[in-house]
Amino acid sequence: MFGCKCFNWNKLPNSLSPEPEIFSLPAPLPNWPQGQGFASGKINLGELEVIKVTRFEFVWCDNLSQGKEGTAFYKPFGIPDGFYCLGHYCQPNNQPLRGHLLVAREVETFLPESESVCNRDKLPALCEPLDYVLTWSSDDWNGEKNGGCGYFWLPQPSEGYKPVGFLVTDKPEKPRLDEVRCVRSDLTDKCDAYHLLLTASSKFLNWPLQVWSTRPHDRGMNGKGVSVGTFFCSSFWNAGKDLCLGCLKNLNPALPAMPNLNQIHALINHYGPTVFFHPEEVYLPSSVSWFFKNGALLYKVGVPVGEVIADGGSNLPGGGTNDRQFWIDLPSNDRRNSVKHGNLESAKLYVHVKPALGGTFTDIVMWVFCPFNGPATIKLGVMNIALSRIGEHVSDWEHFTLRICNFTGELWSIYFSQHSGGEWVDACNLEYIEGNKAIVYSSKSGHASYPHPGTYIQGSTKLGLGIRNDAARSNFSVDSSTQYEVVAAEYLGEGVVQEPCWLQFMREWGPTIVYDSRTEVDKFINRLPLMVRYSVENIFDKFPVEFYGEEGPTGPKEKNNWVGDERS
Repeated sequence: MFGCKCFNWNKLPNSLSPEPEIFSLPAPLPNWPQGQGFASGKINLGELEVIKVTRFEFVWCDNLSQGKEGTAFYKPFGIPDGFYCLGHYCQPNNQPLRGHLLVAREVETFLPESESVCNRDKLPALCEPLDYVLTWSSDDWNGEKNGGCGYFWLPQPSEGYKPVGFLVTDKPEKPRLDEVRCVRSDLTDKCDAYHLLLTASSKFLNWPLQVWSTRPHDRGMNGKGVSVGTFFCSSFWNAGKDLCLGCLKNLNPALPAMPNLNQIHALINHYGPTVFFHPEEVYLPSSVSWFFKNGALLYKVGVPVGEVIADGGSNLPGGGTNDRQFWIDLPSNDRRNSVKHGNLESAKLYVHVKPALGGTFTDIVMWVFCPFNGPATIKLGVMNIALSRIGEHVSDWEHFTLRICNFTGELWSIYFSQHSGGEWVDACNLEYIEGNKAIVYSSKSGHASYPHPGTYIQGSTKLGLGIRNDAARSNFSVDSSTQYEVVAAEYLGEGVVQEPCWLQFMREWGPTIVYDSRTEVDKFINRLPLMVRYSVENIFDKFPVEFYGEEGPTGPKEKNNWVGDERS
């Protein structure tokens, strides 16, 4: 039941449900090395034990007559004895069925003894609701032809409890009270509406229903919020307001489902993507040690001569924050230009492993280092303007992140970092090169990460105006499944992973560069027809600050996603 291919589709009798495609990874999962609770199929959250259910029964679809168009709603099927449903699941019909729901049971607490004593008089962890409130219903189809209307029910909890999911039925009768459980409030955490999945209308009601996926509000490696897999729906909710739902909270400080070091290596060996650089890329990656050995210099404010950086960065000032008193630069001798172009043979991915979503997932963050970031290219419709220096800076740290499900060890998604933002891409939408190893495309000159080849515009796609990011396969590549170094995994405890000295350098890895970019931009704008100049000027005004001047980038540990979640 807990394997990655255990998705099952169970049709309800006489329903006209759109049968979904079921996704599984290209290759079977290996037998992971032995460890604590990683990939065991269950996770202890303190007073609750949860498992991931991936077998569903179809309940209702908002647009059955449109085939793959619309959103389908499911309830968990085959819940093991002793576990309880916490809510229902939904997803768009045009995606392979790959969701999950957590089901829970109460267990003996794993909290420290002092806290356990205080918990003896507490209410049970799970409780049936007192009633249901009908949030919304539809009357869009004839019941005889399309299987009836959809009815959305919010469980009404007893005092001290909170619902973590809605129920959906295709009949107007309320669900049975024993079909779902509410969770004691102290075992829940705040959650947010995430992606809008559906806006549905009704003949009976004058207001539409909106449905969102949810995610914990408190994320990052110290966040305790656990996603249940349920959805949020409302006709009156406005962004910024708290939801009537919560998510679960992991109160088990041991994080028993996180992988040990042997399992980390096995995961990287099995899933490590191949990073392809553009065939015209001239600013390739290198290892940090190659960069230091080939003449990189440490500078200090007020001292005109740079200091040679020792192997491993042992003479770099470590800790603290970026006080802008130190920075790294390229060699000052004749090796300066050659070092800019990197050294692909020495390149490797630097790996940071951390808990995600309350320790129910593992984020394997892979950092790539390039000694130099090349100049930008501006795209305007069919025109491409290669800028002379704008966008250049010494040293470039980019990353992508593999999110692993700790219930099974399955690759769930990859985050592709793209300049000041990025995107999560589900495993079903990735491109694979071998087995379960995905492909990451690094853009020409700027090294942003993309899931597929193509030209990506940072700006206005409508006008076709922005900074051009070209991604394509080539002979320039790095296989992260073998060419990597684990540099940090704080949850394993002190000394398990030895962090390199250079990782503690919190200052800038390049000097500040100020461009006379406004002159170059104005020349470009003045060449345009009058009818589009104003729009183009507005778009240029919205370009990132680094477009007009580059501060040297800081290292991985100074980035906000080192502790926090990815930007998405």
